[in-house]
Amino acid sequence: MSDYGHDLLFGTFVTPAVQPVRHAVEHAQAAERAGLDLVTFQDHPYQPRFHDTWTLMSYIAAQTSRIRLSANVTNLPLRQPAVLARSVAGLDQLSGGRIELGIGAGAFWDAVEAMGGRRLTPGQAIEALEEAIGVIRQIWDVSARGGVRSDGVYYPVKGAKRGPAPAHDVGIWVGAYKPKMLALTGRAGDGWLPSLAYLPGGPADLTEMNRHIDEAALAAGRDPRAVRRLLNIGGEFAATNRGFLQGPPKQWAEQLAGLTADHGVSGFLLMSDDLAKTETFAHEVAPAVRELVRP
Repeated sequence: MSDYGHDLLFGTFVTPAVQPVRHAVEHAQAAERAGLDLVTFQDHPYQPRFHDTWTLMSYIAAQTSRIRLSANVTNLPLRQPAVLARSVAGLDQLSGGRIELGIGAGAFWDAVEAMGGRRLTPGQAIEALEEAIGVIRQIWDVSARGGVRSDGVYYPVKGAKRGPAPAHDVGIWVGAYKPKMLALTGRAGDGWLPSLAYLPGGPADLTEMNRHIDEAALAAGRDPRAVRRLLNIGGEFAATNRGFLQGPPKQWAEQLAGLTADHGVSGFLLMSDDLAKTETFAHEVAPAVRELVRP
């Protein structure tokens, strides 16, 4: 059994696309009523059909009271890290400690460049993300003396004032798939946030990917258990077993509990804009998974 020492977390991954903003609000409120822990949103600032993620999250935070919120994942190339750090900390304070930071190195470089962002190679994007995480952590560290300084190539900072600090220890969850990004996650991240649909080999890929994170964490002097393993999942509820996450809620629960036992996954985010599916996931799947993995 893979044990990374985190309580189970269940949430949803909503697409803030062409639906009216009330759809996203209603989904977040329904997820909160149903007892889910987290609601997350895509971040594609170059896509005019989508609501701006940080504006949307601020709006939803004001209309919910318990559920946590995160981008899934923040588009770093169009979010300057020192400013992003203050946005996260400010919204975390205003929401009573309910914000997490999913973050990625970037993609869709034509669209990023069209918006004024810098086009980076894959290697440069990883270096930039590692610099950014360091800047973000410095901004939040109000107990340290002096200003924030970074001599990085991509995000140099020359004495910026620290703060504000978030209301709670915000998790920095990295969207990562390839070995160098997984190693970065192990060195610098608080969590790993991939999507199951993007794993060519399905759940079996998690074994090797976890190994990259664990080895990098150990090489950096970190306990691998400090890195929470989360997973965006998708599927359909059905009366009979039609495959992985294609069947009745009991089957879903058994399969997700297997991911926890075999791969240490402690956070499951359902990719869905369907309120009925979200409620089934919250009421029937999440409690059953918790029961199955209970010591």
